[in-house]
Amino acid sequence: MFDISWLAGHARTSFHHHASTTPLTTKSGTKTTLSDLIKSSTPPCRLNPLLFNGHLQTMYTAVKEAGPPVYYKRHTFSSTHTVYPGQFVVDFVIPASVGQSLKPDPELPGRTTFYSPAEIEGMGSDDAAPMLICLHGLSGGSHEIYLRHVVAPMAALGWECCVVTARGCAMSKVTTPHLFNARSTWDVRQTVQWLRATFPKRPLYAVGFSMGANILTNYCGEEGERCELQAAVACSNPWNLELSHWALRRTWVGHELYLRVLGKSVVGLYEKNKEVILQNGEVDHEKVMHCKYLYEFDRVVQAPTWGYPTEGTYYRDASSSDAVTAIRIPFLGINAEDDPISSYEAIPYEEFKQNPNTVLVTTNWGGHLSWFQVGGKR
Repeated sequence: MFDISWLAGHARTSFHHHASTTPLTTKSGTKTTLSDLIKSSTPPCRLNPLLFNGHLQTMYTAVKEAGPPVYYKRHTFSSTHTVYPGQFVVDFVIPASVGQSLKPDPELPGRTTFYSPAEIEGMGSDDAAPMLICLHGLSGGSHEIYLRHVVAPMAALGWECCVVTARGCAMSKVTTPHLFNARSTWDVRQTVQWLRATFPKRPLYAVGFSMGANILTNYCGEEGERCELQAAVACSNPWNLELSHWALRRTWVGHELYLRVLGKSVVGLYEKNKEVILQNGEVDHEKVMHCKYLYEFDRVVQAPTWGYPTEGTYYRDASSSDAVTAIRIPFLGINAEDDPISSYEAIPYEEFKQNPNTVLVTTNWGGHLSWFQVGGKR
């Protein structure tokens, strides 16, 4: 039968999980399971019927209002990684009353200023406020609307929040010939370690969006039993990068719209950091400037930078679908099955069913990082 539920804005929500998910105890002392908790906490998905498919949902991000204002202070970390040294930045949410009084920094995204060394030195605390660590999508940052739609209400509830910025993104500068890649878990690992040492009593949680969700999933799988996070959420994760890549290349819209837009965004990051990136003799400037699509950039920049012979090798190695079975903390994946960028073909349904620590929630409609309701809310 033809499904016309979209006329009323009703998206179908499905849950995929192990038959016996992890037992949990709520704050009130009630016994439950991870899957039951997620099902009882998930509201009906009611979307804008005018945005009736994944393309319209996804493209609406570019035309909707600016989203909630969030103010940040940025700190630059020196990487402790022995193979991939350099710097990365983390943006910490600050109260609007403080942010509004600060002079804007033209070298940073809007509503963002730097912490002073003295502020960082005195930042430690024994408070037990929950803390949310966010990982943004490809070439994004803390300024992204989808991210602020999550951070703003959490901060209003008393959560502390920060955003780990991928190297070279959000007006940050690389100091070694390496941008981010889709498997670069070392900066989030160092951030978690620093937060644990600086705020020893804060429970740490994380949410990743798109590429950030892929990195977060890999991080949780790599850490296994050692993971310092209490729980994590992966939103619109592409999961299997090779499958999602070929799904995009199969259609004109996927190839000529999404892959072009994504390609333009990463070439822009390269141009802002080319003097440093070109210290790697394997990267050819002329080839980079001829890149139109994301996979061309991955072929001429990411593959040689990270030692992969082809972009396909990079996609297979960086994918996070296999990491799902190694996760040992409560973990939630959220995907729309009409997502034009993170293809439903790449979603690891069976892996979620094998791990009692994980639950996957899918909707049949919602696009990429979208799920817009009437009025523009998500």
